[in-house]
Amino acid sequence: MAAENHSTVTEFILGGLTSQLELQLPLFFLFLGIYSITMVGNLGMITLICLNAQLHTPMYYFLSNLSFVDLCYSSVTTPKMLVNFVSEKNTISYAGCMAQLYFFIVFVVAECYMLTVMAYDRYVAICRPLLYNIIMSHRVCSLLVAGVYIMGLIGSTIETGLMLKLPYCGHLISHYFCDIVPLMKLSCFSTYEIEMTVFFLAGFNIIVTSLTVLISYTFILSSILHISTTEGRSKAFSTCSSHLVAVGIFYGTTAFMYLKPSTASSLAQENVASVFYTTVIPMLNPLIYSLRNKEVKAAMHKTLKGKLL
Repeated sequence: MAAENHSTVTEFILGGLTSQLELQLPLFFLFLGIYSITMVGNLGMITLICLNAQLHTPMYYFLSNLSFVDLCYSSVTTPKMLVNFVSEKNTISYAGCMAQLYFFIVFVVAECYMLTVMAYDRYVAICRPLLYNIIMSHRVCSLLVAGVYIMGLIGSTIETGLMLKLPYCGHLISHYFCDIVPLMKLSCFSTYEIEMTVFFLAGFNIIVTSLTVLISYTFILSSILHISTTEGRSKAFSTCSSHLVAVGIFYGTTAFMYLKPSTASSLAQENVASVFYTTVIPMLNPLIYSLRNKEVKAAMHKTLKGKLL
């Protein structure tokens, strides 16, 4: 039965961000600019970390992976959105829609766990400085990053598998990309069980990771307050505040999207939240971590100076 229903829906129509034609071109240039900054910023961060030996530490290894994740999940949604701004027919095939959903979930879940790993790294660096090199060995760092991507793959496989089983009776997705909540609204039958499963998985990923971050930073704050020198406290606060800003923005928008019933917010609110964590956050992260980080700025000046000479 499910196979029959799936065969009748060969493509979906993406509703996009707005139906107002006069806004399509301005929005195209706005998001093209944001995506360009995202690409340059995150690729630049990865390149900078690879080229500078002083940045070959666990903290920057995790940061380079965060930049990779940001680059990927922004690239899953933004190029298609840009095409739809200048295209008359905003369609996406059934297979393309499910592939977009799969990779989007992989990288969003990976972002949750990468931010958690980064918080743990800062906890060890500030609260256990003498044991830092032992605890955060190359092997441990590699295992932590592998775990991040495995969690993303597991979560995405479960959730996309559930969406593949759904029979769809509509074609118009009231969103600018294939996300779980808009797709569930097109189902022929009740999606209560799937909603509960998604709610549980999203709740697990968001609550467990955010609690880990909060606990880590509680210990970090306590340790920072015990640092005797003003310079030491300032350096620790500077490093950690960048991470806290990135964490706060990401978890706030994802919690709004997925830790509520699918009918609890308007389409406009969902679009704003989605735009924030799919396009704005990947652009902001390299700026947040570079502008407030003296080591990154020093490495940038050294690299640019070397290129000019």
